[in-house]
Amino acid sequence: MDDKAIIRLFFDRSEAAIEETTKKYGAYCYSIAYRILENREDSEECVNDTYLALWNSIPPNRPHFLAAYIAKITRNLSLNRIKSKRAHKRGGEYDVVLEEVEHMLTDNEDILDNIVLKDAIERFLSGLSKKKRIIFMQRYWYLSPVSEIAKEFSMSEANVKMILMRTRNELREFLSKEDITV
Repeated sequence: MDDKAIIRLFFDRSEAAIEETTKKYGAYCYSIAYRILENREDSEECVNDTYLALWNSIPPNRPHFLAAYIAKITRNLSLNRIKSKRAHKRGGEYDVVLEEVEHMLTDNEDILDNIVLKDAIERFLSGLSKKKRIIFMQRYWYLSPVSEIAKEFSMSEANVKMILMRTRNELREFLSKEDITV
């Protein structure tokens, strides 16, 4: 079933919307959640929470790209779950990734939702080569370990780390030129 039909089912408040979403995007949601949570039970719960969030947000929202909308919800729910679980202990890929970029973040977490920042980051990413963009997104959106990225691109881990460091520096410089303080 295509995305427009699935969204129509949500607007019709048909329970088939969840069934069709599960068929088409269930494995995708699980892979996002599992990459972040590294736990089967938590990932399954997060996917179920994603379906509830979809049910509650469509309508009134009518996403243009359902896959991206679902991915964002799953990712945010997974990150929220891991933040609450790790409030008292540190470790895992989430903490490593956060340490890599935390110097670029302010204490005000709302800046991440700022439309200006989002637009600037999208423009920055669109200016990267496809390879750099994929490496950057794999690391900072999907929280992929450097070792997995290196394997995927047949590169050394040191080379991947260098690309990530240079790209972070380029992003910092780009945001500075845009007069965006982070």
